[in-house]
Amino acid sequence: MYLRTFLSSTTITILGSIVTEKYVAPRFGKYEGLAEDTSTSKEVTPLQAKGLKYALYSLLLVVIIIVGLSIGNDVFLRDSETGSLLSNSSTLMKGIVPIITAVFLVPGFVYGKVTKSIKNDKELVSMMGSSMSDMGMYIVLAFAAGQFLYLFNASNLGTILSIKGAQWLQNAGMTGKGLIVAFVLFAAFINIFVGSASAKWAIMGPIFVPMFLLLGYDPALTQVAYRIGDSITNPLSTLFPYFPVILAFAKKYDKNIGMGTIIANMLPYSIVFAIAWIILLLAFMIFNIPLGPGGAILYSI
Repeated sequence: MYLRTFLSSTTITILGSIVTEKYVAPRFGKYEGLAEDTSTSKEVTPLQAKGLKYALYSLLLVVIIIVGLSIGNDVFLRDSETGSLLSNSSTLMKGIVPIITAVFLVPGFVYGKVTKSIKNDKELVSMMGSSMSDMGMYIVLAFAAGQFLYLFNASNLGTILSIKGAQWLQNAGMTGKGLIVAFVLFAAFINIFVGSASAKWAIMGPIFVPMFLLLGYDPALTQVAYRIGDSITNPLSTLFPYFPVILAFAKKYDKNIGMGTIIANMLPYSIVFAIAWIILLLAFMIFNIPLGPGGAILYSI
């Protein structure tokens, strides 16, 4: 597993840098940055320094409270049944959003009160609204994406494509390494339409694991091939959960950028990464290199 991870991460890092410098970056003009606001001084005043000091104290107090509620066997932030702190049912994990909010809100409020930049609740609400103004584009995109995802999932089109495509690939008559490569490409294609990795595996796993077992390949190889296909087209899929986030951040630097621009600039990465990962997988298969502890290439009883 360590050899596979080392080779994969090293290869992708090098290739990603080359693609960025040679192909993607030259497509864009030189970024000059936002115009600097010279109307206000950037020097820290004694009052601001005092505010920062008390904000730090308040942050340490919040952290101490969180740690104090986490230490011990029967404390508020632990799971009351298992005593775990990081389980999905623990109070810490269930309340991670308000906890993170408190970590940022309390020091900010203290700083505002000390520096007198926050005089009443109206100013506080106004500042919070101003800080969220940049998220307006993302919220709109997320709403539209949510409607599209719901309608797409309700149509079951992704499931139909997965099942019919798997049946076609099963009946195509290919064997050996060619079938493995075809499976990687098929998983990459389906990934464009089905965002959930677990949902795709639930559909494709019961079909391809037995198929490759009959060809003498270990289930670990099937899963690695699936994960390769599931990864390479993530930047190209509008169903990818982080796609609206990428688009919203990109619009901060280029107001005219759209989904087509992002997909066009992500395509070179997908193509290069697909070729690199497939070559690595074939090399492991040809030289029969284990994929990890208990993860062989060939299946043996």
